[in-house]
Amino acid sequence: MTAAASARTADRAEGEDAARSAAYRAELAAGTDRFLEPRRQDCPWCGSTRLTVRLRVPDLLQGKPGRFTLERCGDCGHVFQNPRLTPEGLDFYYRDFYDGRGGEGAGTVFGRLGAAYRARAEMLRPHTRVSGPDSWLDVGTGHGHFCNAARAVWPRTRFDGLDMGDGVRAAERRGWVEAGFQGQFPEFADKLAGRYEVVSMYHYLEHTRDPLAELDTAAAVLAPGGLLAIELPDPESRMARLLGPAWLPWFQPQHQHLIPAANLREALADRGFTVLAEEHGPAHQGNDFVGAVALTATRLAPDPHRPWAPPATPRQRAAAQAVRAAALPLFAGAAALDALRTVAARRTDGGNAYRMLARRTRAGERR
Repeated sequence: MTAAASARTADRAEGEDAARSAAYRAELAAGTDRFLEPRRQDCPWCGSTRLTVRLRVPDLLQGKPGRFTLERCGDCGHVFQNPRLTPEGLDFYYRDFYDGRGGEGAGTVFGRLGAAYRARAEMLRPHTRVSGPDSWLDVGTGHGHFCNAARAVWPRTRFDGLDMGDGVRAAERRGWVEAGFQGQFPEFADKLAGRYEVVSMYHYLEHTRDPLAELDTAAAVLAPGGLLAIELPDPESRMARLLGPAWLPWFQPQHQHLIPAANLREALADRGFTVLAEEHGPAHQGNDFVGAVALTATRLAPDPHRPWAPPATPRQRAAAQAVRAAALPLFAGAAALDALRTVAARRTDGGNAYRMLARRTRAGERR
């Protein structure tokens, strides 16, 4: 690249950053209260009113303004964001995380999960034809990384993807999915009814506003005898108690619901599914301690270049640089602890996430 071209690229990036900052300033002038709904008095899973606060945290992911509360149901153990983000709030807090400013980093992270993607695909092997299913819809597919990796396990399967973000269109252009559907999954219930042999939801349900409605849609989209594969953070993980607000899978403000495995099994049975397999250790994601260090460092020293904050002072920039330098050896130690934790999780079948595979065996009762 020539010096002139480099200068033009830098100027364009600077202009985009300035425009992004101006847009955030205009949006935040009205405050953030409108991004939250009124607090609800009952559990969205079972209707109980026995609610207690599990966690209160700011946005530790991007450092955007706001504070968020997770409450736990005393009867069924469901953990949910209360008050919940409005659709406008979801748009605000997701922006520049998976796409835009944060798109490149998110793509890099997802691109490194090949082994996990293959393990998810392999889970179906005892429960489907040797040649694999004909059709598979990956809901919450993002940029299509899972579908691209799973094709190595099931080369004859047609993989389609669905997501709210623009990444699903990019996945379609790359050929990582055959067809990309952009929008809310329940909006496609009628259009896609009975079309798929497999529907997967890997770390998707926790992001949704109404996970029970999402399960209803999965039941509608699957052909009789079809398979539903789900992976979720486990709110009953020991690490959730040990690390408290610094446990990465709380993932506020994006995660709306954290669902205990027993609750998911019951909801699947209500919708005509039979659970075929459940895995905890193999689903473990080895990032508990590294995630805790990253969230703590971000809390102490947010990115001084984030466009949703006032311009950083020289002192703030120096403090952020000092905190990051001090965190480097902590990251190395955390990575070693995560490696040991992963070995223990595999051996004891107790990790920070779980996978469930279920077959649609009868018509269920929709809410």
